[in-house]
Amino acid sequence: MVQSILSQFNLELFLKIIPQLIDGSVMTIKITVFSIIIGLFLGTILGMGRISHNVIYRYFSSFYIEFVRGTPLLVQIMIIYFGLPSFGINLGAYAAGILALGLNSGAYVGEIIKAGILSVHVGQMEAARSLGMNYTKAMRYIILPQAFRNVLPAIGNEFILLLKDSSLLSTIAIIELTRVGKQIYSSTYNAWTPLLGVALFYLIMTLPLSKLVQYIENRWKIDRNS
Repeated sequence: MVQSILSQFNLELFLKIIPQLIDGSVMTIKITVFSIIIGLFLGTILGMGRISHNVIYRYFSSFYIEFVRGTPLLVQIMIIYFGLPSFGINLGAYAAGILALGLNSGAYVGEIIKAGILSVHVGQMEAARSLGMNYTKAMRYIILPQAFRNVLPAIGNEFILLLKDSSLLSTIAIIELTRVGKQIYSSTYNAWTPLLGVALFYLIMTLPLSKLVQYIENRWKIDRNS
């Protein structure tokens, strides 16, 4: 089977399409970065909401997280891109794609942040309050920095998944890496060369991030044990 695949792989075509794959990869990275910003901001708010004493805030955060995590990302993308115009909200494909990925990521990051906050010893909050800090300042300056440190590897893994999930945006005609591969296949009728190229470029983008997350996690384990 491997020999059959390699026989269909056209090296000359692959070298020719590398610039297109690079352009698609750059677009994928841009989309992912903007989505990460939205997801991190929203996830922090939702994570704090999950443990809030405010009932409305807590139930809204819980409902949002359960709804987003319980529905397919592809459906969420279509709702934002095709559904919002029915309410007069017209977003371009790129804006809709970034928003959909960011809103989806926020739900998963929210659960991670919640776990991070709960991992901080309760005495930290008590100490902050005894120093005269209110709840907001204690969370901002004492609890959240420690929480982020505890869950940074998990957040890193979530963003690696987000980068790969950006391939779903090809369904709304965003010219990211997967869409580029489909276009090349449509014009050359050679499936293996562009699709293997797409897979290779995803690997090139995700592997260093995976190694970085693994390094940070191992480093912190050493620091905790020392």
